[in-house]
Amino acid sequence: MTDRVAIVTGGLRGLGRGMTLGLAASGVRVLAVGHLPEDVAPMEGTTNVRPMVADLRSPAACDKVVAEALSVFGRLDILVNNAGLTFTYIDPARFRREKPRKFWEVKDEVIQNVMDTNYVAADQMGRRVAPILVNQGWGRIVNVTTKLDTMNREGSVPYGSSKAALEMTTEIWAKEAAGSGMTVNIVNPGAGANTPGMNQELKDWSREGRVPRLVEPDEMVPPLLFVVSTAADKVNGYRFDALTWDVSLAPADAARKNGRPAGFVLHPQDEAAFPAV
Repeated sequence: MTDRVAIVTGGLRGLGRGMTLGLAASGVRVLAVGHLPEDVAPMEGTTNVRPMVADLRSPAACDKVVAEALSVFGRLDILVNNAGLTFTYIDPARFRREKPRKFWEVKDEVIQNVMDTNYVAADQMGRRVAPILVNQGWGRIVNVTTKLDTMNREGSVPYGSSKAALEMTTEIWAKEAAGSGMTVNIVNPGAGANTPGMNQELKDWSREGRVPRLVEPDEMVPPLLFVVSTAADKVNGYRFDALTWDVSLAPADAARKNGRPAGFVLHPQDEAAFPAV
């Protein structure tokens, strides 16, 4: 992994920070892109990590991020599309156990910001990185979506809508990438994640004597490292959940047990056809 270079969006906090540190520890050089300047300082000086602030809703910012990776590291092999706005931004009251907003009550700017951050930014980054990966004959795009039953849950607009768009985009990209040496897969937490935005919710739940099982950022690392490795050269168009990833197994065996086709319909023949790795 020491000759690989990755861009991780949303890579300075939460799940993205966990994935950034996991990749860096394995020898991958990482351009970790965040939206908040205050998140840069804690990552400065971390081995193999270059922190950067950019608003990926802007096409020009996406161009700058790709150019920065190539300028600093001289190559690019991996894109992790992780940047996103979640329920804690869209409707904080949802986590205070109040009734969630109806779709017609969500403001225009919230719809726009979430779609632009969760879907458009990932699409813009993917379209800029893919030609590089295809031209060199090897590469990885890893998208972070969410559980299928979160996408269609009442009160999930526009978060669920944005992640559903990225889910189907992953399936399409994977089909179009087939045979190119580039693969496109999904790595998800598989449950709620213990990220900075959940701090108040955890305090509330703890006071009520109920703490749900949340996925820690470093739990994203084992499935991610498998997907970006050469062992996964034949794995394209799959989704993997950190929650159910069995770290007691060899990575290929854990992937075979855990992986499901990206998209919304699971066909038994697709599950049986997980590639030999």
